[in-house]
Amino acid sequence: MGFESNKQKLTILYTNDIHSHFEMMSNVAALISREKTAAGDKSIVLDIGDHMDRASVETEGSMGQANVDVINLTGYDAITIGNNEGLTISYDVLEHVYAGLQCPVVCCNIRETESGRPPSWMKQHVILERGGISIGLTGATAAFAGFYQLLGWEAGDPVEAIAEQVRALQGQCDIVIVLSHLGLTIDKRLAEQVEGIDVVLGGHTHHILEEPLMIGKTAVCGAGKFGQYVGRLVMERNHVGERFTCVEGTLLPVDKSLMEPIVEQAILRHHELAKEKLTEAVAVIDRSLPIHYEEESPFANLLAQAVLQHTGTEIAIVNSGQLLGPLPEGEISTGMLHGLCPSPINPCIVKLRGEHIYQALEESLLPEFSGKKIMGFGFRGYLLGGLAVDGLKIQYDKDGEPYRKITQIYFKGQPLEWQREYHVGTLDMFTFKIGYETLALGTDTVYMLPEFIRDLLRSELSRPGSLEASMVPRWIS
Repeated sequence: MGFESNKQKLTILYTNDIHSHFEMMSNVAALISREKTAAGDKSIVLDIGDHMDRASVETEGSMGQANVDVINLTGYDAITIGNNEGLTISYDVLEHVYAGLQCPVVCCNIRETESGRPPSWMKQHVILERGGISIGLTGATAAFAGFYQLLGWEAGDPVEAIAEQVRALQGQCDIVIVLSHLGLTIDKRLAEQVEGIDVVLGGHTHHILEEPLMIGKTAVCGAGKFGQYVGRLVMERNHVGERFTCVEGTLLPVDKSLMEPIVEQAILRHHELAKEKLTEAVAVIDRSLPIHYEEESPFANLLAQAVLQHTGTEIAIVNSGQLLGPLPEGEISTGMLHGLCPSPINPCIVKLRGEHIYQALEESLLPEFSGKKIMGFGFRGYLLGGLAVDGLKIQYDKDGEPYRKITQIYFKGQPLEWQREYHVGTLDMFTFKIGYETLALGTDTVYMLPEFIRDLLRSELSRPGSLEASMVPRWIS
């Protein structure tokens, strides 16, 4: 009898990488509510980051307040931040929206550059109590150090930071859980290298682990993306003082027939408010700008011009797939620009050799590139699309052999030199070898935050002569 009476069980429910899929959040909340009721007072609900995504109207219109309201109403006990929170929403705005959060934000590898301390709303670790069980939580987010530096933050090595927090938690709690928005590769390293972690709840790489991956005594978990699953982990021990072990781990598919009415109402209200806020007019134009993904088009040219103007370079290269439709004649609103260019992608400047520019432009003429489906690294479009340029003139034969279609590229009236380095304004996603990989071979990369490329479009629409310029061909067949 004594053996049974000392047995302790903890149910961990978790989500990750919901990416503002508000259409799933009420269903997720209903499933979590059901599982919490079944587990009684010995349960904890956690989110592993990228709950916010500014591709969503609700997040864009409320700057994350819609997400915070849903997190509160769902009953999360702690969350960490992903790169979508940390890199796409400014420090001041995060501080404001997280002021209303009813649970702690746990992350140990982010500090303010100026003070050397974590932001006021961030905890390096917390200890929560559930049914007589003390639960130590720490977390970390993907260390895009160069980007965070531009925002006034320092992103430290996550493995070192977590190891330090785990040492601090040992002896103070019964179970140690890491909220890791770091990706599966680093999650495995944490389990292998950091002694004392009982559970790693993972995100960032959208990995699906239908059962926990056991590395030593550490359970490594991941629940996919977009609110398709809620992870459930049951930890148990027979006697106080023993280490908790994983006795059950699974992913629960989210049932769309379940609904949490209060969450649904909050989402509908935020949707209405966001649409109203995004009606602000930014320009009135006297012509429509078509978009094509397999050939040159004025709207893609306008985006290239916008990048050229913002970066101050002499050449700009962008992909047309950033734009999800044509720009219509008449009044242009912030909501329209958001809908047509939803990706949270920033401009950047690179030094790029002529031969690498040439290779990317040749690839742009091939359907296997322009029609390629891509995802990740901020891209929220459907197809990669061909390349649009500003500052170059390209002569080509559309019926020529692949990789030999271009007959000449001119820069300021002179042929492009293969070995010369050019200052090129482009998009941050290319620096991660997404799409046109030779564009990642640039040097001296300068990322430009916090503006997104839709912000650049807004500025370009107000520049005199920009519409006329977008109609001037750069690709000459």
